[in-house]
Amino acid sequence: MATIPTITVADEAGACYGVDRALRMVREAARDSVKPIHTLGPLIHNPTVVSQLEASGVGVIEDPADEPGGTLLLRTHGVTPAEEQVARRAHDVVLDATCPFVVRAHKAAERLTEEGYQVIVFGEAGHPEVEGTLGHAPGALTISSPADLEGVGVARRVGVVVQTTQARAALRELASALIGRVEELRIIDTICEATTLRQAAAARLARDSDVMVVIGGRNSANTGRLASICEGFCPQTHHIELSSELDASWFAATEHIGVTAGASTPQEQIDEVVSAIGHMVGVG
Repeated sequence: MATIPTITVADEAGACYGVDRALRMVREAARDSVKPIHTLGPLIHNPTVVSQLEASGVGVIEDPADEPGGTLLLRTHGVTPAEEQVARRAHDVVLDATCPFVVRAHKAAERLTEEGYQVIVFGEAGHPEVEGTLGHAPGALTISSPADLEGVGVARRVGVVVQTTQARAALRELASALIGRVEELRIIDTICEATTLRQAAAARLARDSDVMVVIGGRNSANTGRLASICEGFCPQTHHIELSSELDASWFAATEHIGVTAGASTPQEQIDEVVSAIGHMVGVG
């Protein structure tokens, strides 16, 4: 008789405090407002949730001057000061759903700039969170990896702030690359602790799993990083957004199935995927 595999969800997985807070804010706004409601950019990097919000009447705009009037929510990833100024002039109500941990990075970038450091924002170039942080530190550099330092002139005094979803191991590599090139190096670790906990839990689970399923938007930096971490320990790692993407062949002849999810993935999405896997392998 074939062994029925176990399905284990990582100890730390799914929506973080900042995402839960933003979703609560937008749902309360949608309930209480009779005026049009929009978010500036996708509220979170989860296409399924964004589609659900649009179906409930919460639209998305990319320019803070678009759709003037009504209520506008600033996305969890944050915006630049200039974008926020335009938004507040153009809209009747502006609600700031920026994750508090991202706000901490903004304030750190401002403080380092005021203190005369050359600011390096360690993160993914072009990512909305990184772009927002750059807006708080005019002239700052974006560095995605130590290799990006090649050919780049750095000042005597350098201050580093970090995209909240980066891995601490990567930050240590950057610090090592900067030591010896600068006289004074100040690093403000703005990595979100929830990110670190999720990455560690995913790694632990992946070590003991035959197959890993990582749930979350493909446009989500933290989910993509979780998938990369899992793949390093479990080659049969699959990054999905929806339960409909699951393939029963992934679970053939497996004993241990692991599941984790990015910080923009609500619990109901995790439950749906776990239930679908259970039906495929005969659990429940």
